[in-house]
Amino acid sequence: MRTTILMPWTTDWKNLYAQEESLLTAILSDQLVSIHHIGSTSVPAIGFAKPIIDILVIVKQIDRVEAYTEQFARIHYVARGENGIPGRRYFIKGGDDRTHHLHIYEAGHICIAQHLNFKSYLSHHPQAAEQYGQLKCQLAHLLPDQPAAYAAGKADFCAELMDQAMEWASRTAND
Repeated sequence: MRTTILMPWTTDWKNLYAQEESLLTAILSDQLVSIHHIGSTSVPAIGFAKPIIDILVIVKQIDRVEAYTEQFARIHYVARGENGIPGRRYFIKGGDDRTHHLHIYEAGHICIAQHLNFKSYLSHHPQAAEQYGQLKCQLAHLLPDQPAAYAAGKADFCAELMDQAMEWASRTAND
């Protein structure tokens, strides 16, 4: 059974991301547009995160990603298809004790801007990031054995942050 365990932010997460970035870049070299560390492990100001490295990969053609499934499996990624988000290819590493989530999108997909703007917003607004971290800690304490309830408990706050992030990104792009 999966549980929600949060850890204090650590620079180790940057190193774990860098290792995966090298592996994934080598595999996807002909399709790769860019690769990014996203999620709570990528924003020190949040303070706490599940120790799962979220990686955003942007490719030229999403329909070509299936051709890499065997190579991903060799580095212990398991394909999960779109997993609820049309146009995404999702892979996990670590089984029930997940260590990495791999989110792959074709260039131009709306989720790319959402992920990158969310990260950038929290990186530039440490008070909002800290509030998010506090909420995560409260929910993890209350719902340690209920990962779906933990995620649902964050949903409204995250949606509000996402709206703020997208508005902020729009304003700063025009400055």
